[in-house]
Amino acid sequence: MEETREKQAVKAIYFSIIGNFLLALLKYLAGYFGNSYALIADAIESTADIFSSFLVLFGLKYAQRPADKNHPYGHGRIEPLVTFAVVGFLIISATIIAYESIQNIGTPHQLPKPWTLFVLGAIIIWKEASYRFVIKKSRETNSSSLKADAWHHRSDAITSVAAFLGISIALLLGKGYESADDFAALLASGFILYNCYLIFRPAFGEIMDENVYQDLINEIKMKSVDGIEGTEKCFVRKSGSKYHVDLHAMVSGKLTVTEGHDTAHRLKDYLRHHIPDLGHVLIHVEPFKEKSKPY
Repeated sequence: MEETREKQAVKAIYFSIIGNFLLALLKYLAGYFGNSYALIADAIESTADIFSSFLVLFGLKYAQRPADKNHPYGHGRIEPLVTFAVVGFLIISATIIAYESIQNIGTPHQLPKPWTLFVLGAIIIWKEASYRFVIKKSRETNSSSLKADAWHHRSDAITSVAAFLGISIALLLGKGYESADDFAALLASGFILYNCYLIFRPAFGEIMDENVYQDLINEIKMKSVDGIEGTEKCFVRKSGSKYHVDLHAMVSGKLTVTEGHDTAHRLKDYLRHHIPDLGHVLIHVEPFKEKSKPY
């Protein structure tokens, strides 16, 4: 199961790397010969995306290393750290685009070529399709860094839409509106920064062990085996593609230590069998009392 997930994630990243390389080249050539800075700004972002995708690839491979003496819970925490680095690349891209856009707004230049709209139309379709493909893989593999890479595609599609609108306005209104293209690139940089927050926030919550897995907690509490009278506290934290669980389970106080231990192990095995995304499951046994109210 894990090998299949790793292969799916790695294939998605190679797809991103190759796609971004080809698109960066296409955008730069189209922007240079078509007099469109919005397209050149797009090319800058796609170039940054290539490096961020390599970071994600490194993170995915590192996260798959087995647990060892120094990392008993595995190496999955590398994923949110890589996500932070990816967000850093996005912020740098947005800053460069915004700076160059402001510089170009005050600089007279020619109108973009009409044919650049056809290039942008094709890019928008491709990048949105790429986003949907990679975000689907991120859900299948439960990877936060792959999700960040998917949002690179979505932000690229957004900048391309902004460029399409800017060039269209410049071409429709003619002389005096050449800067519409640059204003579009500036607007796109704002969208990219907003996306940075959307990517950063869940990764930050993951590395801080934020309690945001109530649906999974409810699912865990609904599952039981013979001998378990109920559950109390349940804490879940995510590391890589796995969820580690601390669960307080109640058993009859009349059981021996060995019987209580065996019952807890049966529950642990049952949970891991029926919820494959679980990693370490630590079950603390509590004596059941008739007046106890599980929560």
